[in-house]
Order: sequence, then structure tokens, then C-alpha cells
Amino acid sequence: MSISSFIAYLSLEKKYAVNTVKAYENDLLEFSEFCRITFGENSLDNNSYSEARTWIVHLVNTKISNRSINRKVASLKAYYKFLLKIGLIEIHPLAKHKALKTPKNIEIPFSEAEMENMLNHIPFPDGFEGIRDKLIIELFYSTGIRRTELVNLTLKNIDLIGGSLKVLGKRNKERIIPLLHPVLLLFKNYLELRNDIISNQTIDYVFLTQKGDKIYETLVYRIINHYFSLVSSKVKKSPHILRHTFATHLLNNGADLNSVKELLGHSSLASTQVYTHNSIAELKKVHLASHPRNKK
Repeated sequence: MSISSFIAYLSLEKKYAVNTVKAYENDLLEFSEFCRITFGENSLDNNSYSEARTWIVHLVNTKISNRSINRKVASLKAYYKFLLKIGLIEIHPLAKHKALKTPKNIEIPFSEAEMENMLNHIPFPDGFEGIRDKLIIELFYSTGIRRTELVNLTLKNIDLIGGSLKVLGKRNKERIIPLLHPVLLLFKNYLELRNDIISNQTIDYVFLTQKGDKIYETLVYRIINHYFSLVSSKVKKSPHILRHTFATHLLNNGADLNSVKELLGHSSLASTQVYTHNSIAELKKVHLASHPRNKK
């Protein structure tokens, strides 16, 4: 079946993350089932744009967001691109399809004052979980790593002597990120407490639960949301907003875009440029406050 070949291609050749591959597979199987019920066949290899459009209309009528629909259609487009590549079809049925309009989400980073309050004035509980939680926040803010990258960090990724972190990002792309002195101190403290948690077990993952299991993404989100609810009234309080904050604060304080790109692990500058609108806003404030023409 072509879907299984496509999934193998994403996993083995494109080296997509497991969750990403699963999302592609679920979208294709969903469309396949729709075709079976609606058109009496579930093979996707000979579908026309008309059939795909019928599915899109169906998705719109189910009231799911345009953003979710666009993601599902993107999976289908990638599948047909793969069929073209291996010669199973000659025409891409979705080649001219235009994505549905979606509202632009403005992700507001935490301010420097909020970060100062969080890291220097909010008390963290004594013991393993308190040290772990503060280290997670410090690490997100000082390195800009993704939540998945943090969850999958292993002990061999940390170089406390050299003061750096090796991160395995998207498509298995490695990058080295320097660690700030406060983070190194927290790491040393945390690792001592971690050894007490796991006792005689051998666990390679850096971040663990109180029970000694590998930490999971939902728990990481809850940690960030809980602590930042104490210092911020922003609606979104997530690991991604901390990554956004990292990039914005670097740019606001003079870092060049290409350096931030490398630290974030982006493959192109276009991905990094989404963070520049906050820097421009900061520059506008400086410009208005400092330019002599504005003081007259």
C-alpha cells in the first residue's frame, strides 16, 4: 500500500519525528476512510481534486479550524508529491489548491521584567521538583530549545566542564548551545538530587519525574503554565512562548538574526524572522525616545 511506503519514506529518508509521522498517517487514513464511505473506494492513488475538495468541504462543515484543515490538506499534498516522485501518478491533484485563510496568531513573549521576577523573586520549593522546575525554566529561557528537545535530553548531551549543551533538533540536526553560569550551577545541583531519585537505576534521560521516570511533554507544559501564572497575565504561557521570549530578548539586546537562527536550530532565516516584529517594536520605542526631532 502506498501509504505505508510514504510513511516509511518520512521516517527513514526524511527522518521526521515519530509524532510528526503519526500525524501524517492519521490524516491520510482519515481521508481514505472518507473516500470509502463517500465514493466507495479507499485507495488514494487515483483521487481527483474534486474528491479532495469534497473532503475539505466536509471538514469545514465539521467546524474544525481552518488551521487544522490546512494541516490535514498539507499531509495529503505531501503524499501526492511522493507519488509523483516515485512515478505512481503523473498529475498532482492538489497542486493548485490554495490554503484556507487563517487568523494570524500574535504570540506575545514574556517581558524582561516578568523574566526577572520569575527567576529572581518567585520562590521555588526545596527539593528535587523545585530545583528541576527552575532548571527547566532557566534552560528554556537561556537556550531557546524546544519542549521535545528538552524532554529527550540525555546525560551525554550535557558538557558541564565545557559549559555547553548538544541538542538533537528536527530531522536529527545537531547543534551546540552555550550554557550560562547560573544554568551550570543549577545543573550541578539538580544532577545530585537526580542521583538520589534513581538510586541504583541507569536512566540516560536528564529530566525525570519524582518517581524516576522520564519526564513527559504535558508535565513540562504544566510546569511552565503554573509558574508563569504567578508573574504574568498573558493568555498563553507555554514552553513555546519561552522559546519566543529567548529569541526576542536576544534580538532586542543586539544579537544578529543569523546567530539567533543557529541557536534556535532553524533551517532558514525566514523561520527566525517571525521574531523580529517584537525587536522592531522595541526599536520604535528607542527611536521615539531618543531622536531629537521627536523632542521638539
